[in-house]
Amino acid sequence: MSLPVGFSDHPSELLRVGPGFVLAGQPTNVAPGFSGKKSDGAETLAARAPVLAQLQEQLFAESRFGGTKSVLLILQAMDTAGKGGIVGHVVGSVDPQGVKLTTFKAPTDEEKAHDFLWRVRPAAPEPGMFGVFDRSHYEDVLIHRVHAWADETELQRRYNAINDFEAELVAAGTTIVKIMLNLSPEEQLERLTARLQDPTKYWKYSPTDLDERKFWPEYMDAYQRVFERTSTEHAPWYVVPADKKWYARMAVQEILIKALGALNLQWPAGDFDLAAERVRLKHA
Repeated sequence: MSLPVGFSDHPSELLRVGPGFVLAGQPTNVAPGFSGKKSDGAETLAARAPVLAQLQEQLFAESRFGGTKSVLLILQAMDTAGKGGIVGHVVGSVDPQGVKLTTFKAPTDEEKAHDFLWRVRPAAPEPGMFGVFDRSHYEDVLIHRVHAWADETELQRRYNAINDFEAELVAAGTTIVKIMLNLSPEEQLERLTARLQDPTKYWKYSPTDLDERKFWPEYMDAYQRVFERTSTEHAPWYVVPADKKWYARMAVQEILIKALGALNLQWPAGDFDLAAERVRLKHA
C-alpha cells in the first residue's frame, strides 16, 4: 500500500513498539514521518477517510457471506489525550452499523466478583465488526499497579492472561490494533485548563483528573511495563505522539488503513445467479 501524500515513512513502522523501546525517550509534540502542517494533516485525514470507510464496509460485507475477520482498536492514554477525538474523527468516518464501541468505566460490584477479563470477553468484536475499546483490560495492569491495588504476582498473572486472551482473539480472526496516545503533562494541563474556561466543556472535566496527575511518573512506568510484557508479534503496541491532535488522528487512521489493507478484503460475489437476477429486473 502506497504512502499518502505528505508521509515519508509509514506511522505503523515509526510508532510500533519494538525491542529496547523506552517510553521516557519518546517526544510528544512531533509528527513523525509527516512533512506537512496542521492544515495539511486535516486535508489528509479527510482524503483518507473514504479509504478507511471502504475497507470497513468490505470487512462487514465479507462477514455476511461467512467471513470470520474482525478488527479491534484498543485506545489507552492519560486523561485529555484525545481518545474521544480518535473515536469521533477517525472511527466516526465509517458506517456506524459496523462499529461496536465499548467504554470501560470503573468495574461494578458484580464485575469485581469475577476475573478482570470477565467483562471484557463479551465486548470483543464479532466477525465483520470494527470493535473499539475506549480504555480496556489494560486498566487492570495500569491503575492497579500505580495505586498498588494488585501485588506483583497478580500483575504478572494478568500480563500473561492478557497475552493469552489476545492470542485467542487473533486465532479466531481478529486483528488487534493497540494505541497509546502519548501526551505530555504540560499539554494535559493546558487542556484541563481549557475545559474550565469553556462552559460547553465543563462536562468533560473531572476533579479526579488532577488527582491522577500527581502519579504521572508512576503511570509512565506502568505503561513501560505494559509495553515490555504485552507488545507481541500478533498484537503490537503503537505509541502515538498526542500533543498535536491532528497528527495523532491522522497517524491512527493510517495504522488502521494498513491493518485492514493487510486482510486482503474482497467484495462478496453474492449467493445468487447474477445473470438471472438481471433478467428478472428487466421484467419487474
